[in-house]
Amino acid sequence: MTIRIDQDITNYFQEKLNRAKITFERAIDCKHTEFDDLYPYMSEHPQFFWYKRYVAWQELLTIANLAEELGLDWKTNFSEQQVGFIKGKVMEAKVLDQWFEDRE
Repeated sequence: MTIRIDQDITNYFQEKLNRAKITFERAIDCKHTEFDDLYPYMSEHPQFFWYKRYVAWQELLTIANLAEELGLDWKTNFSEQQVGFIKGKVMEAKVLDQWFEDRE
């Protein structure tokens, strides 16, 4: 039973991490996220996009931190550079500029 529970927890966190990563990447690209639905009237304000990115970044950091504390491998869906950004915790301009290292 313990093995089943451990696998369920691992799968749960992998799914949450993947969703948080996708949300953050959509926020970087200024695409629609669930956050837009919460505050539809805010999309007209320039600060909204920075706040939206910040919220998505915090969600990603929180889930990665919880996975780390539980001893789960959260790094498999991220590049080495992205793992470095997450471990650094601060969302600086270079995180936004270099998150998609494959893009030209």
